[in-house]
Amino acid sequence: MTGRITLVSHALCPYVQRIAIALIEKGVDHDRVTVDLADKPGWFLALSPLGRTPVLKVGNAALFESAAILEYLEDTQPNPLHVADPVERARHRAWIGYGSECLNDIAGFYSAADTRTLHAKAAALHARFRVMEGQLGAGPWFGGERFSLVDAVFAPIFRYFDIFDRIEDFGVFDGLAKVTAWRQALAARHSVRDAVAGDYGDLLAAFLHRRGGALSRLMSPELIAVRRSAS
Repeated sequence: MTGRITLVSHALCPYVQRIAIALIEKGVDHDRVTVDLADKPGWFLALSPLGRTPVLKVGNAALFESAAILEYLEDTQPNPLHVADPVERARHRAWIGYGSECLNDIAGFYSAADTRTLHAKAAALHARFRVMEGQLGAGPWFGGERFSLVDAVFAPIFRYFDIFDRIEDFGVFDGLAKVTAWRQALAARHSVRDAVAGDYGDLLAAFLHRRGGALSRLMSPELIAVRRSAS
């Protein structure tokens, strides 16, 4: 399969960010088109059978589901992000799946209707990341000195907390020195920074405020003002 590569994305989608990071790390020249999932254009629905992002257009073909897209890029593009050893590669794939479970917990956190549920979801996220603390070595990346797909998957997870931490300290990273260092290293990585547009933080704040749940009620006037300007 050959042809010009286009990443069809949504501004806030963490699964899109995985693909964007991988494309940047691999040095793949590509185009990027952003769609509004609240008002999906017909051409997008024709490409995406599930009506969600990411979609990777390769010539006349359209690939969907982030895990499948990442594997396609590993099979066809330079600068592999998977480790070579089959056993270690399988282990990395398992932690990529765990990353998707973390994203589900994040959705539960920002969707919590009341404060009690919000803090219970924060505790669940702390437990998730405590598991990761036990998997990390000297760093700076998940597997040590080499940036991998696991890093590409967890970078968008940690990015949410750039805004969450401005709302309140929920203790999600308390006592997790290795995870905190990993998060900081990922935030400074060029591919991670460039995976989203400059207004990502404003758009996320606007999205969180529109949810109308317990988290939105804790937002400061400054963040609410950001929300209004980004709406």
